[in-house]
Amino acid sequence: MIALVASVFVAALLGSVHCAGMCGGLACVVSGGARAGARAAAAYNGGRLASYLALGLLAGAAGAGFDRMGAIAGVARPAAIVAGFLMIVWGGASAIAAAGVRMPSLRTPARAGAVLASIMRSVRERPATQRGLVLGVLTPLLPCGWLYAFVATAAAAGTPLRGALVMVTFWAGTVPMMASLGLGLQLAAGPLRRRLPALTSATLVVIGLLTITGKFVAHGHAPSP
Repeated sequence: MIALVASVFVAALLGSVHCAGMCGGLACVVSGGARAGARAAAAYNGGRLASYLALGLLAGAAGAGFDRMGAIAGVARPAAIVAGFLMIVWGGASAIAAAGVRMPSLRTPARAGAVLASIMRSVRERPATQRGLVLGVLTPLLPCGWLYAFVATAAAAGTPLRGALVMVTFWAGTVPMMASLGLGLQLAAGPLRRRLPALTSATLVVIGLLTITGKFVAHGHAPSP
């Protein structure tokens, strides 16, 4: 489990440039000027933490149930196999997109988009910290394949608590970039920034392979029928 947590943190830290592109607009919206910027950024990232924690608990519970059904059918670790496959697919697609090939992109479902837009309008005039907290909680409504690749990894963790740990680790890896955006700063510039898409794609593929082969399965975790 330690290896999984470390790998997720590194991948999230490297891939936080993607988070900046997807959620950077929200991070900038929450800023209420220089004085409120730090509090608003903290509230926004606190809201993201709450959402990611809930996603991790749900994904871990779903993965545990999936593993129990697989055990009944005589299939070992189906959640890890499916999650690893999804990570490899997402990593490969990201690498292809980084090479300049046009790839299909996820879109926010119309209803979710309407809800998000309505709430953004309603909190626009609220204090920066309130605005940040609400928008942070709503972040999972954005069509982010990067986020949901790690939700799949949380499902492969096998229990709700381990799933929550995966998502909290993912959140921690993205905090430096997202907090800097909320404060009007910019990180990871220059040559490293250009290489990050390839690095994050490779990291996702490696995590996916290790998940499929069971290298991240905690000792003693074996679902029973």
